[in-house]
Amino acid sequence: MATVAFFAPAASGHVNPTLALAAELVRRGHRVTYATTTAYAERVAETGAEIVPVTSTWEGRDDVKVPQMHGGEFARAMGLLLDETRAMLSQLGEGPPPDLVVHDGPMCWWGRVLAGRWRVPSVETWPNLVSNAHWSMATKYTTFNPLNPRFLLMAVRLGRFLRAEGTRDMQAFMRGDGATLRLVTLPRAFQYAGETFTDRYAFVGPGLSERAYQGGWEPSGNLPVALVSLGTAYNDRPDFYRTVLRAAADRPWQVVLAVGELDRKTLGPVPPNVEVHRHAPQLAVLRHARVFVTHAGMGSTMESLHFQVPMVAVPQMAEQRANADRVAELGLGAVLAPGEITPKTLWRAVEEVAGDERVRERLAWMRQEMADAGGTPAAADAVEEILARR
Repeated sequence: MATVAFFAPAASGHVNPTLALAAELVRRGHRVTYATTTAYAERVAETGAEIVPVTSTWEGRDDVKVPQMHGGEFARAMGLLLDETRAMLSQLGEGPPPDLVVHDGPMCWWGRVLAGRWRVPSVETWPNLVSNAHWSMATKYTTFNPLNPRFLLMAVRLGRFLRAEGTRDMQAFMRGDGATLRLVTLPRAFQYAGETFTDRYAFVGPGLSERAYQGGWEPSGNLPVALVSLGTAYNDRPDFYRTVLRAAADRPWQVVLAVGELDRKTLGPVPPNVEVHRHAPQLAVLRHARVFVTHAGMGSTMESLHFQVPMVAVPQMAEQRANADRVAELGLGAVLAPGEITPKTLWRAVEEVAGDERVRERLAWMRQEMADAGGTPAAADAVEEILARR
Protein backbone atom coordinates (compact mmCIF):
# COMPACT_ATOMS: atom_id res chain seq x y z
CA MET A 1 0.00 0.00 0.00
CA ALA A 2 1.33 3.41 -0.99
CA THR A 3 0.52 6.82 0.44
CA VAL A 4 -0.71 9.30 -2.15
CA ALA A 5 -1.21 12.97 -1.20
CA PHE A 6 -3.77 15.01 -3.16
CA PHE A 7 -3.71 18.81 -3.40
CA ALA A 8 -6.10 21.11 -5.25
CA PRO A 9 -7.20 24.74 -4.95
CA ALA A 10 -10.50 25.57 -3.30
CA ALA A 11 -12.49 25.65 -6.53
CA SER A 12 -15.10 23.18 -7.78
CA GLY A 13 -13.65 23.04 -11.28
CA HIS A 14 -10.34 21.82 -9.86
CA VAL A 15 -11.51 19.63 -6.98
CA ASN A 16 -14.34 17.74 -8.72
CA PRO A 17 -12.19 16.26 -11.51
CA THR A 18 -9.91 14.60 -8.91
CA LEU A 19 -12.56 12.95 -6.75
CA ALA A 20 -13.12 9.80 -8.78
CA LEU A 21 -9.37 9.16 -8.99
CA ALA A 22 -8.97 9.57 -5.23
CA ALA A 23 -11.86 7.16 -4.66
CA GLU A 24 -10.42 4.60 -7.07
CA LEU A 25 -7.00 4.67 -5.42
CA VAL A 26 -8.67 4.16 -2.03
CA ARG A 27 -10.63 1.25 -3.50
CA ARG A 28 -7.38 -0.29 -4.72
CA GLY A 29 -6.00 -0.27 -1.20
CA HIS A 30 -3.83 2.84 -1.14
CA ARG A 31 -3.79 5.38 1.66
CA VAL A 32 -4.96 8.66 0.18
CA THR A 33 -4.75 12.00 1.96
CA TYR A 34 -6.44 15.09 0.56
CA ALA A 35 -5.72 18.63 1.75
CA THR A 36 -8.89 20.68 1.40
CA THR A 37 -11.01 23.35 3.01
CA THR A 38 -14.23 23.02 4.99
CA ALA A 39 -16.26 23.97 1.91
CA TYR A 40 -15.02 20.91 0.01
CA ALA A 41 -14.57 18.46 2.88
CA GLU A 42 -17.92 16.71 2.44
CA ARG A 43 -17.37 15.84 -1.19
CA VAL A 44 -13.79 14.74 -0.53
CA ALA A 45 -14.92 12.58 2.39
CA GLU A 46 -17.15 10.61 0.01
CA THR A 47 -14.01 9.29 -1.71
CA GLY A 48 -12.74 7.61 1.46
CA ALA A 49 -9.62 9.80 1.52
CA GLU A 50 -8.23 11.12 4.81
CA ILE A 51 -8.94 14.84 4.95
CA VAL A 52 -6.09 17.18 5.81
CA PRO A 53 -7.86 20.41 6.82
CA VAL A 54 -6.48 23.67 5.47
CA THR A 55 -7.68 27.27 5.40
CA SER A 56 -7.69 29.15 2.10
CA THR A 57 -6.95 32.86 1.71
CA TRP A 58 -9.66 32.97 -0.97
CA GLU A 59 -12.65 31.90 1.09
CA GLY A 60 -14.94 34.31 2.88
CA ARG A 61 -13.52 37.39 1.14
CA ASP A 62 -16.02 39.77 -0.39
CA ASP A 63 -13.29 42.31 -1.17
CA VAL A 64 -11.61 40.23 -3.90
CA LYS A 65 -13.24 39.85 -7.30
CA VAL A 66 -12.36 36.69 -9.23
CA PRO A 67 -9.77 37.83 -11.79
CA GLN A 68 -9.93 37.27 -15.50
CA MET A 69 -6.97 35.32 -16.87
CA HIS A 70 -5.74 37.76 -19.48
CA GLY A 71 -4.38 41.28 -19.82
CA GLY A 72 -3.58 43.19 -16.65
CA GLU A 73 -5.80 40.83 -14.66
CA PHE A 74 -3.32 38.01 -15.25
CA ALA A 75 -0.75 39.65 -12.96
CA ARG A 76 -3.37 40.06 -10.23
CA ALA A 77 -4.34 36.39 -10.57
CA MET A 78 -0.69 35.38 -10.16
CA GLY A 79 -0.41 37.53 -7.05
CA LEU A 80 -3.47 35.90 -5.48
CA LEU A 81 -2.09 32.48 -6.34
CA LEU A 82 1.32 33.24 -4.84
CA ASP A 83 -0.32 34.43 -1.62
CA GLU A 84 -2.40 31.23 -1.53
CA THR A 85 0.70 29.13 -2.12
CA ARG A 86 2.53 30.70 0.80
CA ALA A 87 -0.49 30.16 3.03
CA MET A 88 -0.84 26.51 2.03
CA LEU A 89 2.84 25.78 2.49
CA SER A 90 2.67 27.20 6.00
CA GLN A 91 -0.03 24.63 6.84
CA LEU A 92 1.34 21.59 5.02
CA GLY A 93 4.55 19.60 4.86
CA GLU A 94 4.74 18.26 8.41
CA GLY A 95 5.12 14.55 9.02
CA PRO A 96 6.54 11.81 6.79
CA PRO A 97 6.42 12.45 3.03
CA PRO A 98 3.99 10.49 0.84
CA ASP A 99 5.11 8.11 -1.88
CA LEU A 100 3.58 10.27 -4.60
CA VAL A 101 1.83 13.62 -4.97
CA VAL A 102 -1.25 14.16 -7.15
CA HIS A 103 -2.06 17.83 -7.58
CA ASP A 104 -3.95 20.23 -9.80
CA GLY A 105 -1.70 21.45 -12.60
CA PRO A 106 -3.05 24.91 -13.55
CA MET A 107 -3.30 26.44 -10.07
CA CYS A 108 -1.80 24.26 -7.34
CA TRP A 109 1.73 25.65 -7.13
CA TRP A 110 2.09 24.32 -3.59
CA GLY A 111 1.72 20.79 -4.90
CA ARG A 112 4.75 21.34 -7.15
CA VAL A 113 6.74 22.85 -4.31
CA LEU A 114 5.91 20.07 -1.86
CA ALA A 115 6.75 17.31 -4.34
CA GLY A 116 10.12 19.02 -4.84
CA ARG A 117 10.75 19.37 -1.12
CA TRP A 118 9.87 15.74 -0.51
CA ARG A 119 11.71 14.49 -3.61
CA VAL A 120 8.80 12.28 -4.61
CA PRO A 121 7.21 11.88 -8.07
CA SER A 122 4.22 14.02 -8.91
CA VAL A 123 1.24 13.58 -11.18
CA GLU A 124 -0.53 16.73 -12.28
CA THR A 125 -4.25 16.72 -13.01
CA TRP A 126 -5.23 19.12 -15.80
CA PRO A 127 -8.99 19.71 -15.91
CA ASN A 128 -8.74 22.03 -18.90
CA LEU A 129 -7.12 22.52 -22.29
CA VAL A 130 -3.34 22.17 -22.22
CA SER A 131 -0.74 24.05 -24.24
CA ASN A 132 2.39 23.24 -26.19
CA ALA A 133 4.34 24.69 -29.12
CA HIS A 134 1.53 23.78 -31.53
CA TRP A 135 -1.41 25.25 -29.62
CA SER A 136 -1.50 27.57 -26.65
CA MET A 137 -4.13 29.51 -24.74
CA ALA A 138 -1.74 32.45 -24.80
CA THR A 139 -1.84 32.80 -28.60
CA LYS A 140 -5.50 33.84 -28.70
CA TYR A 141 -7.32 33.71 -25.39
CA THR A 142 -5.07 34.74 -22.50
CA THR A 143 -2.90 37.39 -24.12
CA PHE A 144 -1.02 39.80 -21.87
CA ASN A 145 1.82 42.29 -22.16
CA PRO A 146 5.01 40.79 -20.62
CA LEU A 147 6.39 44.34 -20.26
CA ASN A 148 3.46 45.49 -18.16
CA PRO A 149 4.96 46.93 -14.93
CA ARG A 150 2.50 44.96 -12.78
CA PHE A 151 3.48 41.73 -14.50
CA LEU A 152 7.20 42.48 -14.20
CA LEU A 153 6.80 43.18 -10.49
CA MET A 154 4.86 39.96 -10.09
CA ALA A 155 7.60 38.04 -11.94
CA VAL A 156 10.19 39.44 -9.53
CA ARG A 157 8.10 38.34 -6.53
CA LEU A 158 7.57 34.87 -7.95
CA GLY A 159 11.24 34.50 -8.93
CA ARG A 160 12.36 35.42 -5.42
CA PHE A 161 9.96 32.87 -3.94
CA LEU A 162 11.11 30.10 -6.29
CA ARG A 163 14.80 30.77 -5.66
CA ALA A 164 14.15 30.33 -1.96
CA GLU A 165 12.71 26.92 -2.85
CA GLY A 166 15.79 26.03 -4.89
CA THR A 167 14.15 26.61 -8.30
CA ARG A 168 15.74 29.02 -10.76
CA ASP A 169 13.86 28.18 -13.95
CA MET A 170 10.56 30.04 -13.55
CA GLN A 171 9.20 29.01 -16.94
CA ALA A 172 9.85 25.32 -16.25
CA PHE A 173 8.07 25.67 -12.91
CA MET A 174 5.08 27.41 -14.50
CA ARG A 175 4.81 24.69 -17.16
CA GLY A 176 5.07 21.94 -14.56
CA ASP A 177 8.10 20.34 -16.18
CA GLY A 178 8.96 18.52 -12.96
CA ALA A 179 5.85 16.34 -13.12
CA THR A 180 6.31 12.70 -14.04
CA LEU A 181 2.96 12.75 -15.86
CA ARG A 182 0.11 15.09 -16.66
CA LEU A 183 -3.33 13.51 -16.44
CA VAL A 184 -5.62 15.54 -18.70
CA THR A 185 -9.25 14.95 -17.79
CA LEU A 186 -10.63 15.37 -21.28
CA PRO A 187 -10.36 13.13 -24.34
CA ARG A 188 -7.59 13.86 -26.83
CA ALA A 189 -10.25 14.47 -29.49
CA PHE A 190 -11.47 17.56 -27.61
CA GLN A 191 -7.99 19.06 -27.21
CA TYR A 192 -6.87 21.51 -29.89
CA ALA A 193 -3.95 19.91 -31.79
CA GLY A 194 -4.38 16.90 -29.53
CA GLU A 195 -2.22 14.65 -31.71
CA THR A 196 0.85 16.84 -31.04
CA PHE A 197 1.05 16.16 -27.29
CA THR A 198 3.67 13.67 -26.14
CA ASP A 199 3.43 10.63 -23.91
CA ARG A 200 4.00 12.81 -20.83
CA TYR A 201 0.35 13.78 -21.34
CA ALA A 202 -2.28 11.12 -20.69
CA PHE A 203 -5.68 12.20 -22.01
CA VAL A 204 -7.83 9.98 -19.81
CA GLY A 205 -11.11 11.87 -20.10
CA PRO A 206 -13.31 12.87 -17.17
CA GLY A 207 -13.93 10.70 -14.15
CA LEU A 208 -17.32 11.49 -12.69
CA SER A 209 -18.15 10.72 -9.07
CA GLU A 210 -21.66 10.22 -7.69
CA ARG A 211 -21.71 13.46 -5.62
CA ALA A 212 -24.23 12.35 -3.06
CA TYR A 213 -23.58 15.64 -1.26
CA GLN A 214 -25.56 17.45 -3.99
CA GLY A 215 -28.67 15.31 -3.59
CA GLY A 216 -30.85 13.87 -6.32
CA TRP A 217 -33.25 15.38 -8.80
CA GLU A 218 -36.14 14.17 -10.94
CA PRO A 219 -38.22 16.05 -13.50
CA SER A 220 -41.68 17.09 -12.33
CA GLY A 221 -43.45 15.98 -15.51
CA ASN A 222 -42.93 15.03 -19.14
CA LEU A 223 -41.62 18.35 -20.43
CA PRO A 224 -38.10 18.54 -21.93
CA VAL A 225 -35.56 19.78 -19.40
CA ALA A 226 -33.13 22.65 -19.91
CA LEU A 227 -30.36 23.19 -17.35
CA VAL A 228 -28.93 26.71 -17.11
CA SER A 229 -25.78 27.44 -15.08
CA LEU A 230 -22.80 29.81 -15.23
CA GLY A 231 -20.72 27.73 -12.81
CA THR A 232 -19.35 28.81 -9.45
CA ALA A 233 -16.83 31.57 -10.20
CA TYR A 234 -17.96 34.03 -12.90
CA ASN A 235 -21.67 33.81 -12.18
CA ASP A 236 -22.68 37.22 -10.83
CA ARG A 237 -24.92 37.94 -13.82
CA PRO A 238 -28.43 38.96 -12.70
CA ASP A 239 -29.08 40.46 -16.15
CA PHE A 240 -28.43 37.09 -17.79
CA TYR A 241 -30.69 35.23 -15.34
CA ARG A 242 -33.51 37.70 -15.93
CA THR A 243 -33.09 37.11 -19.68
CA VAL A 244 -33.40 33.37 -19.07
CA LEU A 245 -36.61 33.88 -17.08
CA ARG A 246 -38.14 36.03 -19.84
CA ALA A 247 -37.05 33.52 -22.50
CA ALA A 248 -38.48 30.54 -20.61
CA ALA A 249 -41.84 32.07 -19.74
CA ASP A 250 -44.76 30.13 -21.26
CA ARG A 251 -42.41 27.70 -23.04
CA PRO A 252 -43.25 23.96 -22.97
CA TRP A 253 -40.00 23.25 -21.10
CA GLN A 254 -38.94 22.61 -17.51
CA VAL A 255 -36.03 24.92 -16.78
CA VAL A 256 -33.56 24.37 -13.92
CA LEU A 257 -31.68 27.61 -13.24
CA ALA A 258 -28.62 27.86 -10.96
CA VAL A 259 -27.83 31.40 -9.79
CA GLY A 260 -25.11 30.93 -7.17
CA GLU A 261 -25.12 33.33 -4.25
CA LEU A 262 -27.22 35.93 -6.05
CA ASP A 263 -30.05 37.51 -4.08
CA ARG A 264 -33.12 35.97 -5.69
CA LYS A 265 -35.11 39.14 -5.08
CA THR A 266 -33.13 40.74 -7.91
CA LEU A 267 -34.56 38.24 -10.41
CA GLY A 268 -38.12 39.49 -10.39
CA PRO A 269 -41.06 37.18 -11.19
CA VAL A 270 -40.15 33.53 -11.77
CA PRO A 271 -42.34 31.64 -14.29
CA PRO A 272 -43.97 28.46 -12.95
CA ASN A 273 -41.96 26.26 -15.35
CA VAL A 274 -38.64 27.50 -13.89
CA GLU A 275 -37.07 26.26 -10.66
CA VAL A 276 -34.29 28.38 -9.20
CA HIS A 277 -31.39 26.87 -7.22
CA ARG A 278 -28.26 28.31 -5.69
CA HIS A 279 -26.36 25.26 -6.85
CA ALA A 280 -28.28 22.70 -8.86
CA PRO A 281 -27.38 18.98 -8.54
CA GLN A 282 -25.81 19.17 -11.96
CA LEU A 283 -25.12 15.52 -12.72
CA ALA A 284 -28.59 14.50 -11.56
CA VAL A 285 -30.23 17.12 -13.79
CA LEU A 286 -28.02 16.35 -16.81
CA ARG A 287 -29.22 12.74 -16.74
CA HIS A 288 -32.61 14.11 -17.82
CA ALA A 289 -31.66 17.27 -19.73
CA ARG A 290 -32.34 17.94 -23.40
CA VAL A 291 -30.11 21.06 -23.48
CA PHE A 292 -27.49 22.64 -21.23
CA VAL A 293 -27.05 26.42 -21.32
CA THR A 294 -23.59 26.65 -19.83
CA HIS A 295 -20.63 28.93 -19.19
CA ALA A 296 -18.54 26.20 -20.87
CA GLY A 297 -16.21 25.59 -17.96
CA MET A 298 -14.39 22.39 -18.78
CA GLY A 299 -15.93 20.41 -15.93
CA SER A 300 -19.44 21.30 -17.04
CA THR A 301 -18.54 20.74 -20.67
CA MET A 302 -17.24 17.23 -19.99
CA GLU A 303 -20.26 16.41 -17.84
CA SER A 304 -22.60 17.54 -20.62
CA LEU A 305 -20.70 15.43 -23.15
CA HIS A 306 -20.78 12.41 -20.83
CA PHE A 307 -24.58 12.52 -20.85
CA GLN A 308 -24.68 13.50 -24.54
CA VAL A 309 -26.50 16.75 -23.83
CA PRO A 310 -26.07 19.46 -26.50
CA MET A 311 -24.80 22.80 -25.25
CA VAL A 312 -25.59 26.46 -25.75
CA ALA A 313 -22.35 28.01 -24.53
CA VAL A 314 -22.31 31.51 -23.02
CA PRO A 315 -18.65 31.86 -21.94
CA GLN A 316 -17.72 34.42 -19.28
CA MET A 317 -13.90 34.40 -19.42
CA ALA A 318 -10.96 33.50 -21.65
CA GLU A 319 -10.64 29.79 -20.89
CA GLN A 320 -14.37 29.32 -21.28
CA ARG A 321 -14.28 31.04 -24.69
CA ALA A 322 -11.66 28.53 -25.83
CA ASN A 323 -13.84 25.66 -24.65
CA ALA A 324 -16.94 27.14 -26.27
CA ASP A 325 -15.17 27.65 -29.58
CA ARG A 326 -14.11 23.99 -29.50
CA VAL A 327 -17.71 22.92 -28.76
CA ALA A 328 -18.87 24.79 -31.85
CA GLU A 329 -15.95 23.62 -34.00
CA LEU A 330 -16.67 19.97 -33.20
CA GLY A 331 -20.42 20.35 -33.76
CA LEU A 332 -21.39 19.65 -30.15
CA GLY A 333 -23.53 22.73 -29.65
CA ALA A 334 -23.75 26.47 -30.27
CA VAL A 335 -22.09 29.58 -28.85
CA LEU A 336 -23.67 32.92 -27.95
CA ALA A 337 -21.51 35.93 -27.18
CA PRO A 338 -22.70 38.00 -24.20
CA GLY A 339 -23.75 40.88 -26.47
CA GLU A 340 -25.89 38.55 -28.60
CA ILE A 341 -28.06 37.21 -25.79
CA THR A 342 -31.69 38.25 -25.81
CA PRO A 343 -34.72 36.16 -24.83
CA LYS A 344 -35.36 35.46 -28.50
CA THR A 345 -31.81 34.53 -29.52
CA LEU A 346 -31.28 32.43 -26.41
CA TRP A 347 -34.36 30.30 -26.86
CA ARG A 348 -33.85 29.99 -30.59
CA ALA A 349 -30.42 28.51 -29.86
CA VAL A 350 -31.88 26.16 -27.24
CA GLU A 351 -34.49 24.79 -29.62
CA GLU A 352 -32.08 24.53 -32.55
CA VAL A 353 -29.47 22.43 -30.74
CA ALA A 354 -32.17 20.34 -29.07
CA GLY A 355 -33.59 19.35 -32.44
CA ASP A 356 -30.38 19.03 -34.48
CA GLU A 357 -29.72 15.40 -35.43
CA ARG A 358 -26.20 16.24 -36.60
CA VAL A 359 -25.40 17.55 -33.12
CA ARG A 360 -26.77 14.30 -31.67
CA GLU A 361 -24.46 12.30 -33.95
CA ARG A 362 -21.45 14.36 -32.94
CA LEU A 363 -22.31 13.94 -29.26
CA ALA A 364 -22.43 10.17 -29.69
CA TRP A 365 -19.02 10.27 -31.41
CA MET A 366 -17.47 12.30 -28.61
CA ARG A 367 -19.02 10.05 -25.96
CA GLN A 368 -17.24 7.10 -27.58
CA GLU A 369 -13.97 9.06 -27.61
CA MET A 370 -14.42 9.63 -23.89
CA ALA A 371 -15.06 5.94 -23.27
CA ASP A 372 -11.98 4.99 -25.30
CA ALA A 373 -9.83 7.40 -23.23
CA GLY A 374 -10.21 5.10 -20.25
CA GLY A 375 -11.44 7.50 -17.57
CA THR A 376 -10.73 6.88 -13.91
CA PRO A 377 -9.37 3.31 -14.26
CA ALA A 378 -6.81 4.51 -16.82
CA ALA A 379 -5.81 7.39 -14.53
CA ALA A 380 -5.39 5.06 -11.55
CA ASP A 381 -3.38 2.62 -13.67
CA ALA A 382 -1.01 5.44 -14.64
CA VAL A 383 -0.53 6.44 -11.00
CA GLU A 384 0.18 2.87 -9.97
CA GLU A 385 2.66 2.42 -12.80
CA ILE A 386 4.65 5.37 -11.47
CA LEU A 387 4.45 4.00 -7.92
CA ALA A 388 5.74 0.64 -9.14
CA ARG A 389 8.89 2.30 -10.50
CA ARG A 390 9.87 3.72 -7.09
